[in-house]
Amino acid sequence: MFAVLKQRVGQVLLPGDEFSFAAVDGDGSLSLTEVPKLDKVVCGPGLRRSAARLEVRKSGVLRFKEPHTFWIESHQRRYVPAKGETVIGIIASKAGDVFKVDYGGSEPASLSYLAFEGATKRNRPNVQVGDLVFAQFLVANQHMEPELVCVDGCGRANGMGVFGEGGLLFTVSLGLCRSLLAPQSSLRAQIQQLFPSEVIVGMNGRVWVKASTPQQTLVISNLLQSAHTMTHTQRHTHFSRLANTH
Repeated sequence: MFAVLKQRVGQVLLPGDEFSFAAVDGDGSLSLTEVPKLDKVVCGPGLRRSAARLEVRKSGVLRFKEPHTFWIESHQRRYVPAKGETVIGIIASKAGDVFKVDYGGSEPASLSYLAFEGATKRNRPNVQVGDLVFAQFLVANQHMEPELVCVDGCGRANGMGVFGEGGLLFTVSLGLCRSLLAPQSSLRAQIQQLFPSEVIVGMNGRVWVKASTPQQTLVISNLLQSAHTMTHTQRHTHFSRLANTH
């Protein structure tokens, strides 16, 4: 059934579609001899494993990455937090030693003042309400309050923390964010060829951009917000035209 799933890559799937990894024996009974293959499948956004079945949870295009990662690509804007994902949040309030962070979800996430590199009770980070933070989810499930941290497993910032001075924050579709975060993102390469800029992308659909001038920053913002409606050829033509005019 793994091969059948790969054959559906690039096709549109709908919530409720299922793929069974149980084989049928000659007497008509179910055999779970193919279940180990299910254990090798890595389910990304939009997919869920249940016993010997793989269930589709949201509509979109099935995508695949070697060796055995599948996910559903869609243009949704509502973000559901997942452990380990990095997001751009806004410090909404402070309650004791914990900051409440708006990341665009259904409820704010908590962020301890100790969850920054080098932070101690004596050396508290300089974080104010309204600041932007680049952080990752330490806890994200339906039974607990989401929790963010600005350090990796080794206690290093690794690019996370408070940022955002002089740039522009805006929102795009979640699918576009994943395209920008791809290792060989053609869209991100086109942006850098057009205007050298600093771009921070969160998995929650938020993008922060800072170019040499405010005008260039606005051009990049407009390009990214409209990019999800263009094909690769249309984007290439549009970027080429802009490059000739700047």
